[in-house]
Amino acid sequence: MTKTITFAVMHFSIAFGVVYAMTGSLLLGGAVALIEPAINTVAFYFHEKAWKRIENRRMARRNLLPPIFQA
Repeated sequence: MTKTITFAVMHFSIAFGVVYAMTGSLLLGGAVALIEPAINTVAFYFHEKAWKRIENRRMARRNLLPPIFQA
C-alpha cells in the first residue's frame, strides 16, 4: 500500500504541474490533479494485483514441471 500511496503523490504532483504549466490555471490544474491521478491510482493498484496473480501462476506452473524442463 505504501508503494501505491507514494505513486499517487508523485502522480498528483506531475498532473498538477503539467496542467498548470499548460493553462496557468490553479483551479484547472488542481481539478485535473485530483481526478485523473485518483482514477489512475486505483487502476494501478488492480494492475499490480493482476500481475502478482500472473507471477504466482507462473511460479506454480514452473514448480510442477520436472527439473529438465525448467528454464
